[in-house]
Amino acid sequence: MKQHKKNIPHILNTSATLLGLCFVVLTSLKVNKFSEGSIIDELTSFAIIMFLASCVFSYLSIRSTDLSMVKFEKVADTVFLLGLLLLFVITMLITFNFI
Repeated sequence: MKQHKKNIPHILNTSATLLGLCFVVLTSLKVNKFSEGSIIDELTSFAIIMFLASCVFSYLSIRSTDLSMVKFEKVADTVFLLGLLLLFVITMLITFNFI
């Protein structure tokens, strides 16, 4: 059980950092008016929700008892990985000018 507790702060810190990065991307799209007719802003908004959920589940895992800690950690880890994959897709769309 103690091995699980070591990974949770890393997921929480990285999710919070990537959450901020997604806010910067979304703000940049809005300021530069690239969001009209673009799917990237919708995908970025969904990534924000995923990283926020990962932060919440990571925090709940840190604060929970041993029985529910593993469940929260698995959810946080899965949502975080899906958020990373979505961020990769967003990056590829921006890189190859599919805005």
